[in-house]
Amino acid sequence: MEIIRPGTAIDFIGKRKIAAVISVAIILIGIASLVVKGGPRYGIDFAGGTMIQVSFKTDVTTEGIRDALKGVIEGTPVIQSFVGKDNEYIIQMEEVVTTDLNGVEELVKGSLGKAFGQENVSVSQAQMVGPKVGKDLREKGILAIIASMGMVLLYIWWRFELHFGVGAIAALVHDVLVTVGLFSLLDKQFDLTIIAALLTIVGYSLNDTIVVYDRARENLKKVGGKGDVAAIFNKSINETLGRTLLTSITTLLVVVALFVLGGGVIHDFAFALLVGVVVGTYSSIYVASPVVLLFNKRVAKEAKAQAKS
Repeated sequence: MEIIRPGTAIDFIGKRKIAAVISVAIILIGIASLVVKGGPRYGIDFAGGTMIQVSFKTDVTTEGIRDALKGVIEGTPVIQSFVGKDNEYIIQMEEVVTTDLNGVEELVKGSLGKAFGQENVSVSQAQMVGPKVGKDLREKGILAIIASMGMVLLYIWWRFELHFGVGAIAALVHDVLVTVGLFSLLDKQFDLTIIAALLTIVGYSLNDTIVVYDRARENLKKVGGKGDVAAIFNKSINETLGRTLLTSITTLLVVVALFVLGGGVIHDFAFALLVGVVVGTYSSIYVASPVVLLFNKRVAKEAKAQAKS
């Protein structure tokens, strides 16, 4: 199946400066949001807190649950519903009036029981994450992302060349920063599921980038490493464009279904993937290849300078 006609010659590389300005602007807006808000809004996995899963035998709303918990919880709890499970909710609380898990469970169940009837409320599970544990999980999550990028650099360096690896890392850092910045702008929580989403984005973006790199290497071999490298990369992007778009559209259909039908529990995870697929496709074209060209020009200049000397 072909969605791009053979011989298509869109000048992607010629628009790399415009794309660079757009990317830098989006990243700076995201960083500014993080600075203004004092960093990401961490979920209980990273900040510490309590999570309680509650089932109701009567119809309730998230606002009704929130009103019933006033006075028990300091701050605003995050309440998420389950798709396919009527009147079952997860309540996430950063601060409560007691640090004992059983005490928290009884307080929440008692408050909800007063509002909806004790016989209509049951607690399925409850768990508490301490601040120190949350900090440890946060640090390990960041290290996981950094380690994955380090392995990507080594792999691309081994399979292609070092400047190809730098281009791939630039694209991955771009994707992560854009996603994190958008989460900050929309005031969405960061937790372990988002770390999983970011690692998934890294893998997806890398796959698109390798497809372009592989075709570029083949085309460079055909001309014996000579010729206009920018034109060769542009040709390679166009030749793989149909495959890239088909893969992205197919993936988006699944992720959109997950986003729309998945419910509150995985809503943010699906949203991160949704952003990552779009941004990853963009970066494989407008970030990874232009960075390789930038380094290639520097290498060529250094070689000429050494030849003259």
